[in-house]
Amino acid sequence: MPRTLVVTAVDAERDAVAAGAPFDVLAGGVGPAAAAASTATALARRSYDLVVSAGIGGGFLDLLGDRALVVAERIVAADLGAETPEGFVPVTGLGFGTDTHTPPEGLVRDVARATGAVPGDVLTVSTVTGTAERAAALRERHPRAAAEAMEGFGVAEAAALHRTPVLEIRAVSNPVGPRDRAAWRIPEALAALTAAFSALAQTGAAPWTP
Repeated sequence: MPRTLVVTAVDAERDAVAAGAPFDVLAGGVGPAAAAASTATALARRSYDLVVSAGIGGGFLDLLGDRALVVAERIVAADLGAETPEGFVPVTGLGFGTDTHTPPEGLVRDVARATGAVPGDVLTVSTVTGTAERAAALRERHPRAAAEAMEGFGVAEAAALHRTPVLEIRAVSNPVGPRDRAAWRIPEALAALTAAFSALAQTGAAPWTP
């Protein structure tokens, strides 16, 4: 039977996923480094058919509209590179490394169909966006960005090392841009995460069979 590992950042996200379906769920820590280390350790101990980075995050509302769930068509390390007088240069532009992982197209389509998630790029950042200026810069560099979070690229790097397919699913808790705590909808985003994984488990199809 196919086995799926879901990696979140914190316990609240782990519990929200587990409430939706009894997958193997790991709270791997905040940020790409912690996520990569935790995921790689889990994959070294046990074989999985799919790894999913999941949790809440910021959304680019110009692409999402009123929808609050995103599935990554691409997982992008948005701030891995160099700042130059001419602007940001991604690590690939410096001549080494990678800054993008592409989940299986069919799985992305299945998640979107089962959950109503919006397909788009999910940006991994080490520093969460807190200004309109940075949000605008990210949008200019990544026209298909739908969400921003802190762990997806780390999870994807570990999955690639173990030659395991990867997905990223994010429930939107706030807009990407100026930090406005009054606008955060964390309980609602966690509930959306639970509903998404419940919907996936109810499809009864691999790799979503608990």
